[in-house]
Amino acid sequence: MRRKIKYTDEPMGEVKVIKDFLPPPEQLILKEDNVKVTISLSKSSIAFFKRQAVKQHTSYQKMIRRVVDYYASQYQKDA
Repeated sequence: MRRKIKYTDEPMGEVKVIKDFLPPPEQLILKEDNVKVTISLSKSSIAFFKRQAVKQHTSYQKMIRRVVDYYASQYQKDA
């Protein structure tokens, strides 16, 4: 059974701002070995990547894959 999330307007406490380490869309078109997974993403995120993919003449799935790869590589350095 899914647990419902309750949102409030209470203060969040101390917030830490992190450096934006994600690359711009034009740098998300490199090729690597892949593993297939299933994931649900928001319509707005998919729409963004599809628009950017058209501009870059590539696949939106490749661009999403690169965002995940950059995120993972950033935190692997700290581990």
